[in-house]
Amino acid sequence: MSKDHILTESELNEALARLPGWEVRENWLRRTFTTPGWPHTVMLVATIGYLAEAAWHHPDLNVGYAKVTVKLQTHRVRAVTYNDVELATRIQEVVLWTPSEESALDGFPKRWVH
Repeated sequence: MSKDHILTESELNEALARLPGWEVRENWLRRTFTTPGWPHTVMLVATIGYLAEAAWHHPDLNVGYAKVTVKLQTHRVRAVTYNDVELATRIQEVVLWTPSEESALDGFPKRWVH
């Protein structure tokens, strides 16, 4: 399958089933994350930026005090492709990670990114 393959409605539904909190609106795969406040928002943006640059696939971000909206679309085809789903999956894995209860790590004491 071509990396520029525009996902069908069925393929989008399958992807969304694996990406809780994400939606497709106006040809964008998108999710809004909330944070405890500005310092965490900036760290979240930097993390997403790092992942996007490593993937060489760049989202549009809307940034507020305690919110970041990620919008993914393959710009050259102006639609959602497997590239977007793969980056959304990686963003989801990294930014929502917290130590398990069995971990020696305590984790951040406040409600984290969600």
